[in-house]
Amino acid sequence: MAHMPCLLHLSCYNCTSLSLTSAMLHMDGKIWLLTRSLQLTSFQAYKLRVTHLYQLKQHSILVSVGQDEQGINPLVKVWNLEKRDSGNPLCTRIFPAIPGSKPTEVSCLSVHENLNFMAIGFTDGSVVLTKGDITRDRHSKTLTLHEGTSPVTGLAFRQVAKVTHLFVATLEKVHCYTLSIKEYPKVELDTHGCALRCSSLADPSQDSQFIVAGDECVYLYQPDERGPCFAFDGHKLLAHWHRGYLFLLIRDAKSPNKTEFGSRENSPSDKQLLTIYDLDNKFIAYSASFDDVIDVVAEWGSFYILTRDGKMFVLQEKDTQTKLEMLFKKNLFVMAINLAKSQHLDSDGLSEIFRQYGDHLYLKGDHDGAIQQYIRTIGKLEPSYVIRKFLDAQRIHNLTAYLQALHRQSLANADHTTLLLNCYTKLKDSSKLEEFIKSSESEVHFDVEIAIKVLRQAAYHSHAVFLAEKHMHHEWYLKIQLEDLKNYQEGLRYIGRLPFEQAESNMKRYGKTLMHHVPEGTTLLLKGLCTNYQPSGDTAEKDSLGRGLVNKANSEEFIPIFANNPRELKAFLEHMIEVDPRSPQGVYDTLLELRLQDWAHEQDPVRKKVLQGEAVSLLRSDNTVFDKALVLCQMHNFKEGVLYLYEKGKLYQQIMHYHMQNEEYGKVVEACKRYGDQEGCLWEQALGYFARKEEDCKTYISEVLHHIDQNNLMPPLLVVQTLAHNSTATLSVIKDYLINKLQRESQQIEDDERKIRQYREETAHLRSEIQELKTSAKIFQKTKCNMCNSPLELPSVHFLCSHSFHQHCFESYAESEAECPTCTPENRKVMDMLRAQDQKRDLHDHFNRQLRSSNDGFSVVADYFGRGVFNKLTLVTDPPGSKTVGNLEVNLQRDLLIHTKRNC
Repeated sequence: MAHMPCLLHLSCYNCTSLSLTSAMLHMDGKIWLLTRSLQLTSFQAYKLRVTHLYQLKQHSILVSVGQDEQGINPLVKVWNLEKRDSGNPLCTRIFPAIPGSKPTEVSCLSVHENLNFMAIGFTDGSVVLTKGDITRDRHSKTLTLHEGTSPVTGLAFRQVAKVTHLFVATLEKVHCYTLSIKEYPKVELDTHGCALRCSSLADPSQDSQFIVAGDECVYLYQPDERGPCFAFDGHKLLAHWHRGYLFLLIRDAKSPNKTEFGSRENSPSDKQLLTIYDLDNKFIAYSASFDDVIDVVAEWGSFYILTRDGKMFVLQEKDTQTKLEMLFKKNLFVMAINLAKSQHLDSDGLSEIFRQYGDHLYLKGDHDGAIQQYIRTIGKLEPSYVIRKFLDAQRIHNLTAYLQALHRQSLANADHTTLLLNCYTKLKDSSKLEEFIKSSESEVHFDVEIAIKVLRQAAYHSHAVFLAEKHMHHEWYLKIQLEDLKNYQEGLRYIGRLPFEQAESNMKRYGKTLMHHVPEGTTLLLKGLCTNYQPSGDTAEKDSLGRGLVNKANSEEFIPIFANNPRELKAFLEHMIEVDPRSPQGVYDTLLELRLQDWAHEQDPVRKKVLQGEAVSLLRSDNTVFDKALVLCQMHNFKEGVLYLYEKGKLYQQIMHYHMQNEEYGKVVEACKRYGDQEGCLWEQALGYFARKEEDCKTYISEVLHHIDQNNLMPPLLVVQTLAHNSTATLSVIKDYLINKLQRESQQIEDDERKIRQYREETAHLRSEIQELKTSAKIFQKTKCNMCNSPLELPSVHFLCSHSFHQHCFESYAESEAECPTCTPENRKVMDMLRAQDQKRDLHDHFNRQLRSSNDGFSVVADYFGRGVFNKLTLVTDPPGSKTVGNLEVNLQRDLLIHTKRNC
């Protein structure tokens, strides 16, 4: 056992009075009490003397053994120090200690802390046990627990959980009784014992073992067996245990042999060696020589040594930090670590010891030992402190060990992972590298992405790929496979096993590369990705993940991938429109462009006809964008497509212009016939087109003029002016047209003049009637009612329009008292027409719209003239004889005659 520097501080007090009174303790029967301030008090406990005292630690109870009479008749007294009786502690119980009627002396005494057990040992080898409340007679009973021939030298109670044991030591043997069982079973632990005061009970740090100090060894006992032993040579005078320390008082080797049992008398020249051991940490905490020690007492956190020469020495334990500093000065780091653990030092304190120990070993050149100590500081010491010390290439093994430990405790950051992997690669230690990266999921203590980057940079591609696949870093796996290993087939297979979202994103990223190297497989995967994608992994997993869920990507987004692969693109697009007719318009537009390209480059007439039909059918599907499709057809000069789109977009003039550009005269006329009803100006454009042609187009001009004449699409003067630009057109071309036109206009003039005469006659007749009504009396001679056609009877109602009615008929059918029921409908029509003309008089916007959209603007203007929009409305209230209307009619007739003459 190592001899340590003194970890206890020794102080000395002059206690001559205490020594003298102690000597009187046996003479006058007093018990002396010493306070912490070293003040003495006493009380009379026995008449003769006190032989034994036992102070409980957790209670203010003192148990004493002494004599009140001469002879062998010891009495046991129990004192309550907190209660007083005439100024002295209260004695709660007195009973004789002799077992039965045998006269024998008490050798030792022990009391259980729960106050339920008390054991008294005697010189004749017997042990008396008091069970129950030891402070009261009627609540306890006394029995003889042990009998023997050898004096009892030590007693100790051991309480663990609910089991109570009693250790009994004699000069020859050691026994243990189990008191928690009624039969009190006994176990003989050893066949040698100890002297008086040479036994004690350890604290829970040593599992509450029973300590027996022999001349050669110190033995520790469990309740059922002997434990470890320590070789401490020398005659033991006293053994005591307190706070983890074992106190042994050993007679100096030069001193005489031990005296008889129970004798405390030693020669004045006796030297005694007091040694204090720390059994946990295996060192001697204190050792000193004293003259004739009476006893060692542990109280108030200190140890008191009483000597017969009237002195009391106090041993005070130094604080843990002071102990550690002493150990550090002597480089006893292992012992410091053990001490710190036994003192339950916190992790920060232990880490500092490990650091200092590591620094010490590092300076000595023991790098392996130093790194082991530094590993124990992980979590408290900054890793960079250690890493900087071992960055030398010759110490890379130690650095690797430290970084491994750092990762095992999940305290490594990205830089530590990078450094560790670089260490593996520098050492070319593939086995350690594989062990590191192939650890199970629960043992991964590093940043996987950082590890992949480092391995890739160090050209450990297989390891990087393994790590990426295991931890599902799909992007890194594909990046290494496609960019580094050029393993395109494997990359394509891996993408096909990914979930939908990840497969879609990776195909957008690597699709062009894969299409360049494995076009067929890439096209097949894209077809599945854009229809109903299911990963190509385990079938059961696929069913559980994708049941009832349709994963479909937007096929239009993948078209750029096929930039240099038109054949695969066409197959992909045709598959998409076949599977999903509602594909995006971009799919149809791209497919149309591909089909038009094939049509344009095809030389075989039969095959070209088939391609033409495919392109037209795609246009007829109405899924293409109109503007894009039209541009594509125009770029490739695809006549059928261009004409179809013009017709679809109602671009009839463009159809005409297309035929005109290609000088297809027959189709120009045919287009006019087909679309002339929707857009009348086509005939005018056709006439102008043929008029500008220098070759003979009389047949087409005649056909156009006939249609214009039939539908009155152009004024004759405009027709003549248009054809005047054609040098080949003669009068015979428009002869029939002009004759028919003049005949119809002459007929129209005659009809108009006849209506004018009729309207004038009716107007003159109406004016004469009005004048007659104003100037002469009206005689009503009607004999029948105009309503019921019955003879008129008074009372009756007559109107100036010569209609007469019975009064009751008039009241039944008339809507107004001032209007004739017979004339009301006709008058209402006239009034409605006047109101309609009045309402439309200011509709300028409506008039402009009609004028712009009409093929015959003159007819629109004439219609508005007829409605009176451009005239002042003639009201009934105008003065009689107003000439406004007459003057207007005269002027209009003069203008029309002048115009007629000019036309002729």
